[in-house]
Amino acid sequence: MRARILALRVTLWTLIVPPTVWAVHFLFCYLWVSVSCAKLGQFPRFTTAFVIGTGAALAIIVAAGAIAWVQSRTPGDPPPHDEGTDIDRLRFIAKSTLLLAGLSFVAVVFTAAPALMLTDCR
Repeated sequence: MRARILALRVTLWTLIVPPTVWAVHFLFCYLWVSVSCAKLGQFPRFTTAFVIGTGAALAIIVAAGAIAWVQSRTPGDPPPHDEGTDIDRLRFIAKSTLLLAGLSFVAVVFTAAPALMLTDCR
């Protein structure tokens, strides 16, 4: 019964949340800079919207990673997994989500980094 409850919380949707959040953040940053350069003629500095958007993206990715961490620690059979059980699938998807969350976290940080270093639109 416990495995069934945990299996309902881990789906392929949880697997795509971190990279989707990174993609939305990337689009947000790209549009923010391009509109600011076109309208103001100067590279935008950190604004409240940018800080809130980056913070929200990082928080969602950390939350997805934390959920995946808890679910990847679900006890089950040791490898090799000759027969795929629900617990084995749960742990595989959770481990994959955890790895994608780490990659997406780094990607969001690197997407936000130019706003700290760049000063003009050229």
